[in-house]
Amino acid sequence: MMKHALKPHEPLLLSILRIVAALVIFRYGTQKILGFPASEAAPPKGSLSWIARIFELVAGFLVPVGFQTRIAAFVLSGVMAFAYFLVHAPQGFYPAQNGGVAAILFCLVFLHLAAAGAGPISVDAARRKT
Repeated sequence: MMKHALKPHEPLLLSILRIVAALVIFRYGTQKILGFPASEAAPPKGSLSWIARIFELVAGFLVPVGFQTRIAAFVLSGVMAFAYFLVHAPQGFYPAQNGGVAAILFCLVFLHLAAAGAGPISVDAARRKT
């Protein structure tokens, strides 16, 4: 019953998921690279963490506006997978204990967006109409 009630809203909900998830990732990039909002010390330039934040900043901007969404979301999915396996997994097996819950969820959300596309509220959709 619920599936049928939400089915007409599926494209809009996809766009909302894309926008909100990407804005959260974008905020991580702005915080560490641009210093906004203020945070602890930024990672050293050229470090793996700094490079990941650059991806979060650039792809985190492309995904919420819905431009080249599939590619940018795929890149973000990979960044989140690397974050989990390089940073969190060595600290323990269980995500709730190693702090990797967000990395796993973001990895799968962005992988879904890479497969599903941007949805109707996006630059990608507007470009297809022209």
